[in-house]
Amino acid sequence: MNHNKRFLTFLSALLLAVVTAMAASISVRIIPLTGTGRINVNDKFQVVVTLNGISSIPDIDVPGANIMGQNFGQFAEVNNGRASSRSELTLLCRAKAPGNYRIGPIQVQGVRSNTVPYTIGGNAANATTGVAANEESQSRQPQPQAQQGESSGPKFIGKGDGNLFMRASVSKSNAYEQEALVYTVKLYSNYARIKFIGATASPKFEGFVVEESKQTDANLQVETYNGKRYYTAVIARYVIFPQMTGNLQVKGNTYTVSVDQSEYYRESFFGTMVVNRPLQLNVSPNDLSVNVRQLPQPKPVDFSGGVGKFSISSKLDGKTFRTGEAYTITYTVAGTGNLKYVVLPDLSNTFPKSLDISSPETDVNAQLNGVNVSGDIKFDYTFMPSEVGDFQIPAVKLVFFNPETGQYETSVAKGYKIHVEKGSESGKSQRAKRAVFDPKLLPVDSLSKENIPFVYRFPYWLSFILPALLLIMAVIAYRKYVKANADFSAVMSRRANKMAQKRFRKAAECMQKNRREQFLDEMLLALWGYIGFKMKIPTSELNRENVSKILAEAGIGEKTVRNLLTLLDDCEFAKYSKSADTRSMQSIYDTGVEVINELEDSFKKAKHEK
Repeated sequence: MNHNKRFLTFLSALLLAVVTAMAASISVRIIPLTGTGRINVNDKFQVVVTLNGISSIPDIDVPGANIMGQNFGQFAEVNNGRASSRSELTLLCRAKAPGNYRIGPIQVQGVRSNTVPYTIGGNAANATTGVAANEESQSRQPQPQAQQGESSGPKFIGKGDGNLFMRASVSKSNAYEQEALVYTVKLYSNYARIKFIGATASPKFEGFVVEESKQTDANLQVETYNGKRYYTAVIARYVIFPQMTGNLQVKGNTYTVSVDQSEYYRESFFGTMVVNRPLQLNVSPNDLSVNVRQLPQPKPVDFSGGVGKFSISSKLDGKTFRTGEAYTITYTVAGTGNLKYVVLPDLSNTFPKSLDISSPETDVNAQLNGVNVSGDIKFDYTFMPSEVGDFQIPAVKLVFFNPETGQYETSVAKGYKIHVEKGSESGKSQRAKRAVFDPKLLPVDSLSKENIPFVYRFPYWLSFILPALLLIMAVIAYRKYVKANADFSAVMSRRANKMAQKRFRKAAECMQKNRREQFLDEMLLALWGYIGFKMKIPTSELNRENVSKILAEAGIGEKTVRNLLTLLDDCEFAKYSKSADTRSMQSIYDTGVEVINELEDSFKKAKHEK
């Protein structure tokens, strides 16, 4: 009897397993996300695995691609009064190597799936712009064609797919000494949103005098590059003046860029869904080289140092002139080139001796105009006639080198004839009165009859003792200073609060002048700078994850860390968002002061507990 019961139980279990196996199924399908139905290198696509009657989640390998993310969903269905359930595992993948591949069969709980073949094409454009971008290693950078002396292509560092890079360009790859050149850094991006751009350092200009320009363009423009459309923005401009001849190098620096990366998921109920995930990238523009030629020799004796195309004009203030009175003559040099380095001849050697002329006051008004620097520079001279008569103010020559013609050229400012009349007092009659020594005016009582040698007096010995004491005190103070400042990182950590206060004062000035963008820049520099100096974190490692981890290890409370990160997010959002509901400057400022005070108190408390 017991034997029959065991047989019936075994038979029931076997029938149940057979029915379950018949009802269970696994199906695999591939969905390209390119819109063309084909998959090329660096394209995204989805692998959807549908599980009927199976509760386990299988491990799936996608040959020739990287798995960027996955989503698992369960669904209930009722058909003809029968309830059933199914699950879907969706994998977001990126193709990395061309070839013919297949997925499957996948086997779970004794059930096998279908086999799906697919082909990854070798897209040449994508292959040169970051094919090997994967989540485990450093990405390859896009390699556009070299232009204007580029020694290498834009460099891409960090996680990503090569859809963000920078290009550097210079207005001329062949130039003369002292010629004004414009160095520009442009950002190219295909990401949905750019939230933050910060430079860890300045580019390295070897053999150049550099002036940074504020004329950047933060508004995104659409540009086609190598057959692909990008959002672009000019993020840095420099005016550079070569000081040496030969092949001079310009090395690009590293920028930290925070973006939102769009990831696509396909749900049976909602359809295709897009999720934006934050991503931080470190990118560097390409290096450049400029071939600098020497100015033709010999240079003219009266060469002004100007390299460009200029003209000079003059303006004399006043129609009547009198002795003993001051007048102004202004020479204006206008044109395109290195205006700030133009020097006029010494007019004291050419002006009449009766016109005492002073050194000039200069006023430079130079701006970027496309790829050139143009404007004017004014030289204001003051002169004072000292004699009556007719005088000739000579014409002034400006000798400059024109790179377009390759020759030295001359521009002339006109001279003037003036008639000087007698003023209230002639300049030559203004003589200093000499003091006459009269012995009769010296009091007899002031003469001392005693003659004590100075070496017997206390001030004589004090002149030896006092320097010795000062030297000892200086040595002691210097040793204390060296000891206190031996560790540069510790010094900067102690000064972090003072540096933050300095930035806060600048932010307050910007807030009073309603300069919102500059205000947000100062607030971000104050917060990031404080944490970097206080915790001795290199600029390249300043990000949310590292800051949160290091502050937690230092014993800083979770609430204080959260307040700091929230304020940083608010500042970055307010800086790059045009929305009208962003926080007010006063609110951000007050919160920033409160957060820094909380951090200072937490650091002091943690140090005391140690």
